[in-house]
Amino acid sequence: MVEEAGRSGQRSPDHLHAAGGGFECRRYHLRIGFIVLLLLSLLIWYYLNSDVLNIWTTMHILYNTTYSKAASARSFFIKISSESNLTIVRENGKTVFTTGFRKTQLHRTLSSTTHEQCTARSKYQVAYPCTYHYIINEEERCAQEKPFLVLMVPVAAGNKEAREIIRRTWGSETKVMDQLVSMYFMLGETNAENKQYMQEMLQNESSTHHDIIQSDFIDSYNNLTIKTMVIMEWLASYCHMASYAMKVDSDIFLNVNKLVSVVLQAPRENYLTGLMAYDAIVHRDPNSKWYFPEAVFPRSSYPPYALGLGYVFSMDLPKKLVDGAKQLEQNVYIEDVNIGLIMDHLKISYTSHSDQSLFNVFPIPFNRCSYSSLIATTTNSMSDLENFWLELQKPGPRC
Repeated sequence: MVEEAGRSGQRSPDHLHAAGGGFECRRYHLRIGFIVLLLLSLLIWYYLNSDVLNIWTTMHILYNTTYSKAASARSFFIKISSESNLTIVRENGKTVFTTGFRKTQLHRTLSSTTHEQCTARSKYQVAYPCTYHYIINEEERCAQEKPFLVLMVPVAAGNKEAREIIRRTWGSETKVMDQLVSMYFMLGETNAENKQYMQEMLQNESSTHHDIIQSDFIDSYNNLTIKTMVIMEWLASYCHMASYAMKVDSDIFLNVNKLVSVVLQAPRENYLTGLMAYDAIVHRDPNSKWYFPEAVFPRSSYPPYALGLGYVFSMDLPKKLVDGAKQLEQNVYIEDVNIGLIMDHLKISYTSHSDQSLFNVFPIPFNRCSYSSLIATTTNSMSDLENFWLELQKPGPRC
């Protein structure tokens, strides 16, 4: 019967089933082949596209890291790659993607336990030494500019007014007496309710001006020592090729011309100068802003230190100060005193200028002669700072 059907050109039901099965088999293999080719194409594209690879890796880390409650509540920014404009932002447990961050922004690592380990022993001490990370960084600018003098300005994240006024005044002086001067702002993190919005504004400000360094310590008065030590860390890591630096507060009038003229005559090593305090008494009044209980700081007076409004130092000191801080039994919350304690531990003497009017802790009434001969002074307001600087730029004799 089968042979007859074959001879007559007809197919039996068995033959029809076999033929249909072969056709389905070919379709199946074609589908498998197509899927394999598609997967291979995607795999090749995947590995050629570093951003996708980095996104996948970062997302894997984000969602497979165990966070403590304190750590998970904190926001952080992760730069996907140095060439990409894509950034992951994690805020209160949510992950979003933003764009437009520059190559020079180095974002902190995903070690969620770092700050759980960085705790101060008391409110009179600070969580330092400790590993802090940069949220915003200018890691290449100093090496490219090769400045003679670097101005480091600690400022609150929310104090944009001070930053803008400094940029319009003494922060705009980039070449003085044929010497290149660079200026940077050092910021910490804020605890404000609008933290995410403020961070976005800081990123935009950084993209415009390229002068913001931000680290992931909490910005507060009691953390000023941390802020100063992070300044020293940054200088040692990214700007050691400069000759001198000055840490100068954001409410200070600075005469950059006078500053450069002084440091041009200064030693290149172990040089630190400012408005000096000698044998300053330790405050034992609990109501004092600078109170230290005897149990925490038994000495009755401090070693010499330069007041924190502004002090100038040779560029060999940042690394020495960072290393010295690690050797102290404690780092205290009064930042200028803490630098004095490190200098005392390292047995490095301050340089005291005979002209103590170079640095002024109380506002000086403005006149062109006195302001042309000082380096730094406090002012009553930021508008005074700006107006005094503008007056000093006018042509004509200063004295």
